[in-house]
Amino acid sequence: MSTSPTASPFCQPKAVWAVAFACVISFMGIGLVDPILPALAQQLAATPAQVSLLFTSYLLITAVAMLVTGWVSSRIGAKATLLTGLSIIVVFAALAGASGSIGEIVAFRAGWGLGNALFIATSLAVIVASASGGFAGAIILYETALGVGIALGPLVGGLLGSVSWRAPFFGVAVLMAIALIATLVLLDKTPRPATKIGLLDPIRALRHRGLATIAVTAFAYNWGFFTLLAYSPYSMGDLSELGLGAVFTAWGVLVAIFAVFVAPALERRFGTVRVLYHVLGLLAVDLLVIAVWNDTPGVVIGAVIVAGAMIGLNNTLVTQAVMSVAPVARPVASASYSFVRFLGGGLAPWIAGLLAEAFLPDTPFWVGAVVVAVGILVLSTAHRLLRAVETGEDAETVEETEPDDAPRPVLVAVDGAPQAPAVAAAGGRLAVMLDAPLVVVHVPERALVADAAADDGAGGALDRSLAAAREARGAGAPVTSETLAPVGTHGDVGGELVAVARRHHARAVVVGRPRGGALAALVAPSADRALWTRGPCPVVVVPDGTDPVDPVVPSEPAVPAAR
Repeated sequence: MSTSPTASPFCQPKAVWAVAFACVISFMGIGLVDPILPALAQQLAATPAQVSLLFTSYLLITAVAMLVTGWVSSRIGAKATLLTGLSIIVVFAALAGASGSIGEIVAFRAGWGLGNALFIATSLAVIVASASGGFAGAIILYETALGVGIALGPLVGGLLGSVSWRAPFFGVAVLMAIALIATLVLLDKTPRPATKIGLLDPIRALRHRGLATIAVTAFAYNWGFFTLLAYSPYSMGDLSELGLGAVFTAWGVLVAIFAVFVAPALERRFGTVRVLYHVLGLLAVDLLVIAVWNDTPGVVIGAVIVAGAMIGLNNTLVTQAVMSVAPVARPVASASYSFVRFLGGGLAPWIAGLLAEAFLPDTPFWVGAVVVAVGILVLSTAHRLLRAVETGEDAETVEETEPDDAPRPVLVAVDGAPQAPAVAAAGGRLAVMLDAPLVVVHVPERALVADAAADDGAGGALDRSLAAAREARGAGAPVTSETLAPVGTHGDVGGELVAVARRHHARAVVVGRPRGGALAALVAPSADRALWTRGPCPVVVVPDGTDPVDPVVPSEPAVPAAR
């Protein structure tokens, strides 16, 4: 199941470049309107609070739509979802450019947000599914597209906005139409995922304390982020559209550099928790600087540019933290987290405008700094949980969840290996001994991310494993199965199996012999090591050569996991 990517992440098929290009244009939309905010307010006789609704409608609809994107894409497939999202963006960006009032633009930006949610929810999955050079190379390509889009958005917005405030919207529509055609022609049809996501799954996932805590932290961080993004242009003096575009381009360059290059290095050196505390604190201080010197454009401009470094670090580390602690499948965790954080980003610009009109122009930044500081306090409530994930401590310290009343099952992990039916049969016999349900977890050889299908071509092997498990379990005994949440490397497989075991409150996990031997598994970043060091229950290892019908079962049903 391991991959060893050696090829350059930038040597990719045309289909990958088509989707990556669409990613750049999509992420450009975040900062595209910043340089034209004052011009919109002036030319359309709107207040800053009304203009800020361009962010609010866009992000609130994106937040709500995140709850249904998994449900949609798990039924129609990743490519169809991607094309639907691109089509919606093209239509509503063009309609925004043709609008005659600020209310119309706000409404059409909401439609744009729906398309953007469908697109960003599946674009990474499609890139990884089609990319050459392995998972790591695909992630580098995706993060590069994100960084380029964030950096170019304000520049393109400033250049086109100097011609007309309508031009940026029409520009996005044209570029997205090109990306839509390229994606339609160059990208092969993607299979539908084996597991469908329920409409309420992302909401139910927020029951888990770790996921909910970090999602609320992200809400607070995004409040500060979008207060700065949406309202700081009014405190930069009389800068032209080109001038504002230059400021936010410099900001976007720092976002990209710190997200792609600096965040991973700091995380490796100091750990996610420590870096997050410091970065959130620095962002709060940065907002305080803007609040205190709100009538000094030079200070505001410098503070906005510097904030790009903090925002880039947070974008990477907060997302990584939520994926580390979430005890649910990654697509569901991503939808839950995105829903909460985009709510913060959507509400902040609107509230900022109302505060500035009711009090003083610096009030939104004082409030933003306080909200980010509250986010630090919220994060501290999950300190032990995050540290436990980083250090691989016992699962009891990682997530305090209440077990269901249902009997605790035995989990058996199988892939397409010849030994898989024997492993499944051993799991079935152990389930009989423990009088427990049996869950067969399919581990795909080709692991993808998000909600793309993960198909290793081992459907026949999986059927044989299920048949062996049912035969060992006995006629009429329940045997359920699920496909492992798509992941990136062999090492990640263990982490996902740990998450599945916690979610089911498993009594034991049955696996095949570690590839390379037990000692190699303990010292290498492998699936086996993750299970043994972080698993919440005993691990039973089935040796090679075991016959599927051989009643060889460990004499002690609860074999202790090596910790």
